[in-house]
Amino acid sequence: MLLGVRSSATGRSWRARLGPAQEIEARAIAQRHGLPEIVGRVLAGRGVDCDGTESFLAPSLKTLLPDPSTVTDCEAAAERLADSIERGERVAVFADYDVDGATSAAILVRALRAFGLDPIIYVPDRVSEGYGPTVEAVRHLSESADLLVAVDCGSAAHDPFEAARTAGMDVVVIDHHPVGETLAPARAIVNPNRQDDLSGLGHLAAVGVTFVVLVALNRAIRARRGAAAARAPDLLGFLDLVALGTVCDVVPLAGLNRAFVVKGLQLMRQRINPGLTALSDCARLSGPPEAYHLGFLLGPRINAGGRIGEAGLGARLLTSDDAASAARIAVELDRLNRERQAVEAAALQEAEAMLLPLATAGELPPVIVVAAPTWHIGVVGLVASRLKERYRRPVFAIAFDEEGKGVGSGRSVAGVDLGLAVREAFAEGLLIKGGGHAMAAGLTVAQDRLGDLTDWITARLAGDVEAARGSDGLSVDGVLSPGGATTDLIGLLERAGPFGAKHPEPVFAFGDLLVDTVAEVGDAHLRASFKAEDGARLDAMAFRARGTDLGDTLVRSRGAPLQVAGGLMLDTFRGPPKVRLKLTDVAIKS
Repeated sequence: MLLGVRSSATGRSWRARLGPAQEIEARAIAQRHGLPEIVGRVLAGRGVDCDGTESFLAPSLKTLLPDPSTVTDCEAAAERLADSIERGERVAVFADYDVDGATSAAILVRALRAFGLDPIIYVPDRVSEGYGPTVEAVRHLSESADLLVAVDCGSAAHDPFEAARTAGMDVVVIDHHPVGETLAPARAIVNPNRQDDLSGLGHLAAVGVTFVVLVALNRAIRARRGAAAARAPDLLGFLDLVALGTVCDVVPLAGLNRAFVVKGLQLMRQRINPGLTALSDCARLSGPPEAYHLGFLLGPRINAGGRIGEAGLGARLLTSDDAASAARIAVELDRLNRERQAVEAAALQEAEAMLLPLATAGELPPVIVVAAPTWHIGVVGLVASRLKERYRRPVFAIAFDEEGKGVGSGRSVAGVDLGLAVREAFAEGLLIKGGGHAMAAGLTVAQDRLGDLTDWITARLAGDVEAARGSDGLSVDGVLSPGGATTDLIGLLERAGPFGAKHPEPVFAFGDLLVDTVAEVGDAHLRASFKAEDGARLDAMAFRARGTDLGDTLVRSRGAPLQVAGGLMLDTFRGPPKVRLKLTDVAIKS
């Protein structure tokens, strides 16, 4: 128990992230590598040991990138793509409508263009077509393509790819979603999460898998010693897009994924890709891009096209080499993102109103299921995510159409495998379709089965949720004083990043800070200023905190001391860089 916090504003106890062995490792890292002990603590708390610190702080793709032949069907996919290049075939790329799909399509298309092909990109409409290939879409594409490459989808698209076979069109799949024993009919299915793959690369996003396939393609083309070998693209020039898709798909930022993001961010700072440059400018990205900007500024704008606009806009932006065209698409995506925010806010307000009586009475179920006929299906995942953050339990948000068919998304908490539960619900006949990962899942359900689904999934996950919430403490990397929160420290911490899934952002605690000021900022944020006994000050932002237990505690505590916890950020808005605390939690001193 850290700083005596047994129960904070968010209902969590605070505990030190490091155990006794990691404490020793942290000191060894700091001493051998000349780092502050707090940085050593951050590294040790993320599984880095003293011997591996140097390579961790400077990750090498050459070291971490595997031989593509270790991935099932990777060489077969590369050879089929090489055949298309040599024959000058017509290629269609079928991509998912999210950022991972858009970036996967973009690096594949850019590579094939370098080899002289001119692929077409097809991204399905989220509302009218749904996720993945459909028979109708495949038949349409077979009229203008000899080879279909499905990226970030397709491993289980049995009927659509049977239609492709009947039409005489070959199919290659590059995917990363969990799939059962029976795979869709295709010339090659490259998916490190298929059950017969032993590569150990199941943590990659689809864009990472696509990059590995392109490594294999370059090798296959060079082995053929034809004219195309001279046109093989420099794949390192695609790493900005690989970084974007990796961060936005919330895959673990460890090993190869972390190297992708570190190198990709370095490339992105050069502003080479016209689409990324235009989007960064529209998002008013100030300072060098970081993983945070990818996940919270660029990603949502690319996703906005797939959520409420034209699904293919993101892929078009990222494959554009014309600055003027890229600027027009970026402006449209920025507009759609603002529209998406308004649609999301309305749906979230309605969902929170549904839950208010249960929350007030302390009777929230272990799994929250909210549904309405008025919600746009493009924002249900975002609504589920917001509610999950607020109530710290799994949430499903479902939008029903006029025919009583509901399309929903679920978001989970650590320790509760939502994707597995959804697949089991489908096997039980409760769903029209469903699937997903441990932390996120999608489903389609008939309105008259919603009650049955809610009862079943609540019973199925109640024990897991109870166990997860029981161990849901706030892990703190170390205790700092306001004077210790410096720009130099942030610079050192950035070398330990980027932070994200399975590589959490460092959390620091500050003891006995007086709440000086609290003010609302924007729609739901709070800005606060704290003062220590020695007069040192610490400014903070509590994002989306208005009306939450955290925000209410902060407002009520003006002029009183609090224990404070959060991550450090460098604010470059309107002036020289300033250290800010991203407020995670507060606790009244006991």
